[in-house]
Amino acid sequence: MDIFEKFYEHEQVVFCNDPDTGLKAIIAIHNTTLGPALGGCRMQPYNSVDDALQDVLRLSKGMTYKCAASDVDFGGGKSVIIGDPEKDRSPELFRAFGQFVESLNGRFYTGTDMGTTPEDFVHALKETNCIVGVPEEYGGHGDSSVPTALGVMYGIQATNEAVWGSSSVKGKTYAIQGLGKVGGKVAMRLLEEGADLYVCDINQHAIDEVVTKGKEMNRSVQVVDGDEIYKTDADVFVPCAFGGVINDETLASLKVKAVVGSANNQLLDDKHGRQLYEKGILYAPDYIVNSGGLIQVSDELYEPNRERVLTKTKAIYNSLLSIYEQSENLDIPTVDAANKFCETRMEARSRRNNFFSHQKRPKWTIRS
Repeated sequence: MDIFEKFYEHEQVVFCNDPDTGLKAIIAIHNTTLGPALGGCRMQPYNSVDDALQDVLRLSKGMTYKCAASDVDFGGGKSVIIGDPEKDRSPELFRAFGQFVESLNGRFYTGTDMGTTPEDFVHALKETNCIVGVPEEYGGHGDSSVPTALGVMYGIQATNEAVWGSSSVKGKTYAIQGLGKVGGKVAMRLLEEGADLYVCDINQHAIDEVVTKGKEMNRSVQVVDGDEIYKTDADVFVPCAFGGVINDETLASLKVKAVVGSANNQLLDDKHGRQLYEKGILYAPDYIVNSGGLIQVSDELYEPNRERVLTKTKAIYNSLLSIYEQSENLDIPTVDAANKFCETRMEARSRRNNFFSHQKRPKWTIRS
């Protein structure tokens, strides 16, 4: 295959290699119609370079749609570092990565994602200002999982409103896959508001915390293993771990009324969103539901403002209701309604961006 066919939708793909630190990374810039590309940096021991490339291409495209849906002045990008975060992480590696980011001259902004931490990017920040999501003492907003989890709650409430006519989570049962930084917060909030849970995670400590909270709240928390999470009798499936979890195999098992979660790229393919629609399961497009973290880190570049972040995160509720309404009115799956909404916004902004010179773009605050 012609290498350009592999990423024909993308503007730029950069392979980064630094033998001194062991850095092997890929930066993918999908689309800069709305502004410089923005997307986190994931670190994991991919089985092959092709696997890493496929992941970064898929994730960066998702970021384009997420930025459009969130109405932030950024385009879609993503980066991945090939390595085991438990063994291969080092300050020097992230400084080397920061140098590669800097070489793109402001076309790409990045920060923490799966397998990386805000502290890693304190080191990258020494080489480039194109870093977001750093700790508060370094000029950032701090933990981006807080607004992400809040956005998931707004997504669940909007979905409940669409399915049952009430945004309340009380008395409903939620199957949460993954109790990490976001999923754990969502689980705690649901228990506090009167919901019951099915949960699964590879981290026993995270499970124990949620089970203990359930006992305190006098709510049911049932722990299930692996694939059993897809077979529960829950009302809503809440994927908060890996992507691609809605596929041919799992679709056959799902008995829920809706899918609302924080995981990126939950659909293995858009066709699975259409199959959910045919099955009568309401799907909340993940790049709308999980956009709270993006809203926070993009806001850092205009000087951090918590109230502004909370206001924009709250808009997830109404955005989802609009997508559901459009889906119903046009008789199309929610995945298609959401994509159509984002593509229309990008087309409109493209015309406007062509009218104004690049000097008219917003000015970002650069940390010293």
